[in-house]
Amino acid sequence: MSEDLLRYDLMIEAALRDVVRETVETVALDGLPGDHHFYITFLTKFPGVKVPDYLRKQYPDEMTIVLQYQFFGLKLEDDCIKVTLSFNNVKEDLIVPINAITTFADPSVNFALQFQNAADSSDAAENTDDDSGKAPSSQNTEREEKRGEVISLDKFRKK
Repeated sequence: MSEDLLRYDLMIEAALRDVVRETVETVALDGLPGDHHFYITFLTKFPGVKVPDYLRKQYPDEMTIVLQYQFFGLKLEDDCIKVTLSFNNVKEDLIVPINAITTFADPSVNFALQFQNAADSSDAAENTDDDSGKAPSSQNTEREEKRGEVISLDKFRKK
C-alpha cells in the first residue's frame, strides 16, 4: 500500500529546483541585481557534472562555487547550469545539472535551499555501475549517509 502514497517530498523537491532554474535563467538574462550572489554546492560525481580534472581531484565528492563578481556565460541549458569561472586566474567551463545541486544559497537575502534527493540519485547511479548491470538487491539498499560539511551562513549575513 505504501506505493499508493503521494510523494509530496518529491513534488516539493521538484518545485524548489524550479526556483533555482528560474533564478539562473533570470540572472543569465539580466545579470545579478543589487547585492545578490549565490553559493551553489553540488555533487562532483553526479552524472553530467563537468569540471576540470584538477578540481575534481581537489573536490572528489562535493564542491561549492560562488556566482558573484567574476562569472561568465551563465546559462541554463538542458536542465544544467553552464558557467565559466576563474580558478587561479584560469577560466574554466563548468556544467552542473540542476539535480546535482545539494545547496543553493543567496546570503544577501538570507535565503537557502538544501536538497536531499541529489544524494539519493547519485548513490543510485553509483550502485547501478557494477559489472552485472543489475540494480542492487534490496538487502544491499542500506547506505551510509554521506554529507559534506555544513557551513553556517551567519558569517555572510549583514549585521
